[in-house]
Amino acid sequence: MGVEVNNESGIEVEVSSLQAIAEHAMRAMKVHPSAELAVVLVDEAAMSELHVTWMDEPGPTDVLSFPMDELRPGREDQPLPEGMLGDIVLCPSVAAAQAQAAGHSTLHELHILTVHGLLHLLGFDHAEPEEEKEMFGLQGEIVSSFSENPAVD
Repeated sequence: MGVEVNNESGIEVEVSSLQAIAEHAMRAMKVHPSAELAVVLVDEAAMSELHVTWMDEPGPTDVLSFPMDELRPGREDQPLPEGMLGDIVLCPSVAAAQAQAAGHSTLHELHILTVHGLLHLLGFDHAEPEEEKEMFGLQGEIVSSFSENPAVD
């Protein structure tokens, strides 16, 4: 799986861990082994600009997803075709504040946000209660399975 992580945020982040959680999530969602994903970490100013441009909302946000080939989850008997999943943009400073409020590490929050962004790239959303239940359930399962056994990935 091609996962490229670029840290342009100016904040120290374990890039290899973000790459590992992204690869773990891609396998969990039966994404084709040749599919490509880009994860970019940016500062609050850059995230604010993206948030206004693409969502018409002010201020920085934690994660934005930009799908490319509009791939959807694969199945056990039929993985996704090859393609570009797209880009996930993370803001570590926003993640750090959220992590502190949630009582866990910034890295764990970035893991959650990476999986969240990937699920958006695969067509999941949380606008409606049923969608939210499905998406956040999957997100929790993927993050938990990575946290329980990261050495496998």
